[in-house]
Amino acid sequence: MWPQGAIFVALPLLGPTLVWLLIHHSMSDWCDSLRKLPWCPPHRVLLLVWTTIYSITGERLPAHYFKFQFRNVEYSSGRNKTFLCYVVEAQSKGGQVQASRGYLEDEHATNHAEEAFFNSIMPTFDPALRYMVTWYVSSSPCAACADRIVKTLNKTKNLRLLILVGRLFMWEEPEIQAALRKLKEAGCRLRIMKPQDFEYIWQNFVEQEEGESKAFEPWEDIQENFLYYEEKLADILK
Repeated sequence: MWPQGAIFVALPLLGPTLVWLLIHHSMSDWCDSLRKLPWCPPHRVLLLVWTTIYSITGERLPAHYFKFQFRNVEYSSGRNKTFLCYVVEAQSKGGQVQASRGYLEDEHATNHAEEAFFNSIMPTFDPALRYMVTWYVSSSPCAACADRIVKTLNKTKNLRLLILVGRLFMWEEPEIQAALRKLKEAGCRLRIMKPQDFEYIWQNFVEQEEGESKAFEPWEDIQENFLYYEEKLADILK
């Protein structure tokens, strides 16, 4: 599975790069002579930005990532990345709702998935609209990301955020517990994913692999672990 996934991600990046290397010497410089706004960045910067966005965002999550990263185990050994599936519902004053969705994964050299949402998705928000955002996250936010969420909610009055998490990240740490309570105080709704939430992710965000069952197959302890984390979160937030 891993070689196939790497190939499918690399090909769309590699193809245009090879074409540019082969023909850029013979290309006209007409683009460079065009009138541009003062803040327009160099084309090399745009190439880097869009390549980064492509690499960390997408509409469908590989099935093997979902099965490993979203599993609500008590001890999350080896699960050192956060995956965030999002649904954005934008409502106009007339009541019309437009929805969009996608997923993000954190890049440890740059941003966590939560930061990536604020940096790459939120700048497209229209201040004239009301937004209801739902996150389905493999694990709850770290203290730094929780602080960023609180600050964003406090200054963005047209945003409502619901976070559903598969696991609680380092929930025994006092710093993490305090961060989760601050999220609640800031108006963020936080809850543990139920089995039907995992099924929703499977149906709406996961790339179905050829030859595998299209139906969601819950793991053996999915309900037990949901109840375990639900109890822990209730104790933290009370």
